Amino acid sequence: MVLGDIPGSAFLMDKPEGWTSYDVIRRLKRYFPKSVKIGHAGTLDPLATGLLILLFGKATKAQQTFLALPKVYRGTMRLGETTPSMDVETEVTERKDTSAVTPQQIASACAAYTGTMKQIPPMYSAVKVGGERLYKKARRGESVQRKPNMVTVSAFDVIDVDGPNVQFRVRCGKGTYIRVLAHDVGQSLGVGAHLTRLRRTAIGAYRVQEAWDMQQLISVLENQ
Repeated sequence: MVLGDIPGSAFLMDKPEGWTSYDVIRRLKRYFPKSVKIGHAGTLDPLATGLLILLFGKATKAQQTFLALPKVYRGTMRLGETTPSMDVETEVTERKDTSAVTPQQIASACAAYTGTMKQIPPMYSAVKVGGERLYKKARRGESVQRKPNMVTVSAFDVIDVDGPNVQFRVRCGKGTYIRVLAHDVGQSLGVGAHLTRLRRTAIGAYRVQEAWDMQQLISVLENQ
């Protein structure tokens, strides 16, 4: 879906798994003049899929407006397993038995992480400290002090519990790391957890169902 006419529009993209948000921009740049600016409104981790709002031309000036919109995610966390990256990017380093954890306890733990709170960005993130991305430091085994950010989570609902796998839905404001929420829920339950799947389904009034599939879009652009 295009919101306006390129080159001055916002464009809805369904980001595929394994791509960074900038990978999408870099791929699309080859189909437009170099003078056309292309940006995005809200990074998705490479392993996450879902709605990415791309901004073309003059629309890049509205980036902060789009960033301020609430976001909705669907995801799965796995209790009883902890990883350094808080998701499946890194290997499990600790395992604990989850048989005593009840669905009611899980729902209560998730609900406790709603409201406005401080959240520390994970080491495996694109945040810059000392001019370098944190994930580069993390891959060298380094850990540095990170400033907490204020984030708002308006809903954190459990959809289904299947053994250690918990499907959930989160509605939140900008800057919220969903894998940190999953990690924190696991810690509060005393068993640990990491994010195994994440999909952004909405940004404000915009829905992923309205978005272009990456391969579909590339096919259209290559046949123009």
